[in-house]
Amino acid sequence: MDANIIEDIFNNPSPKKVKQLEKALVERFKGAGDLPTFKSLSERLEALRDKAEKGLVASIDFVKELCKIAKETVQAEKELEIEVQEKSPTSALSELFLELKTDQTPAVVERIVVDIDAIVRIVRFPGWQTTSAGEREVQKSLRKALLKYKLHKDQELFDRAYAYIKEYY
Repeated sequence: MDANIIEDIFNNPSPKKVKQLEKALVERFKGAGDLPTFKSLSERLEALRDKAEKGLVASIDFVKELCKIAKETVQAEKELEIEVQEKSPTSALSELFLELKTDQTPAVVERIVVDIDAIVRIVRFPGWQTTSAGEREVQKSLRKALLKYKLHKDQELFDRAYAYIKEYY
């Protein structure tokens, strides 16, 4: 569910697409738990459904309001994702490292992982993997992180770290 799909439904409101959007919203609200924003959106959707069943809202108005709720849902999901990333002191690579860490793991390894996470979190942006500028910026930042520990010449380490970053960030 993205802005283009919502816009398409708004411009060409077929009953099948409208029902699919409605179901998609219900599933998203179920997955959001009791978060206030999603609870409010869910209540608005339920009120809209009730109005439609009672014939109190025209079909085009139903589609307009449904699309408005969908857009707000997408925006709320984006804001929630950003909030979670900002609150989390560790990212994917750090979490993986912490799961695999043993008492014999050198402290420098942990510092490298934390540095890579920090750098990647700063330079990445949505869809960076599909742009050459995004890939170049992440690769450059990864090289800098490895250079700090004099590991920048280890191509296998770079390739593995970059492959992981590209897949999970």
